[in-house]
Amino acid sequence: MKWYQMKEQAAGEKRLMLLWYLYKLFGKHFVCFFVYFIAFFAFCFSREIRTYTNKNLSVIYAYTKNPKSRPTLLNRYRNVLNYALSLVDRMESYTKNFPVEKIKFDNIEQKEETVRILKQNTGIFFICSHIGNIDIMRSFIDSPKNRVNPHVNIFLSEEHCKIFNNFLKKIQAKTDADLFPVEQIDINTSIELKEKADNGDIIFIAGDRISSGNSSISVNAQFLGKKIELPAGTFKLAQLMEIPVYFVCALKTQNDTYTIYFDKFENDEKLSKSQNFKNMYSQYTLFLEKMAETAPLQFYHFYDLFDD
Repeated sequence: MKWYQMKEQAAGEKRLMLLWYLYKLFGKHFVCFFVYFIAFFAFCFSREIRTYTNKNLSVIYAYTKNPKSRPTLLNRYRNVLNYALSLVDRMESYTKNFPVEKIKFDNIEQKEETVRILKQNTGIFFICSHIGNIDIMRSFIDSPKNRVNPHVNIFLSEEHCKIFNNFLKKIQAKTDADLFPVEQIDINTSIELKEKADNGDIIFIAGDRISSGNSSISVNAQFLGKKIELPAGTFKLAQLMEIPVYFVCALKTQNDTYTIYFDKFENDEKLSKSQNFKNMYSQYTLFLEKMAETAPLQFYHFYDLFDD
């Protein structure tokens, strides 16, 4: 079962708004207390979640031998709980309430290079994933210390995550960002994005889920010893923009902090465009393997990612 064939697991827009009001009245810790129970009931009553947390953690454990990825019942529940808690962090990020002081970097040199590019307004193409919580990067980018007002363009699934995305749109603070549905990417989108990139815009798009609107346009890659499909359009867009390309991931660590991981892709001028295209998605899958090994319980793919 592909990810876009699964029913959205959101709690419902009214209940999400209730959590938002509780957050404003009583704070984050109070909301997180409820989230523990929400995650527990979601895990207990969704056979798909139980099935795919077991399969995905089994694949990660077989490949990495990381004891944290053992597909025990407790780890499978913790996987779901981490995702639910990450949604609370997303809520804080969209409302500009997540403290930028809680964002660290795995590599200080790459952080400094990224900040320099942000301040130069030369544009960046970020290829993210559904490991960790990439929305935390918004808090970093929105910090006055790190930007000179670059415009941000974010690709989201319009159909599959409609309830939660509508909720985020209602609560988000005023922001200089455009949202694009991944199901509707076409040649006009590419032209518009190229113009934005030339003006120094930032682009965020996931590279680990094929689009329901373009499911036939994919490439096969080896990930954790298994074959998976990646969206070819993501990597073709990255090539077309002709701006710095980074693979990026935000993993939650202790004390409610996040660590940002970067991996910059460099075109090899000696290779053809098609060879660089293949190198890009191959390097991306290696980056994802490192992230999955680092934080297996933040692997938020609750569907059949791997082709058996």
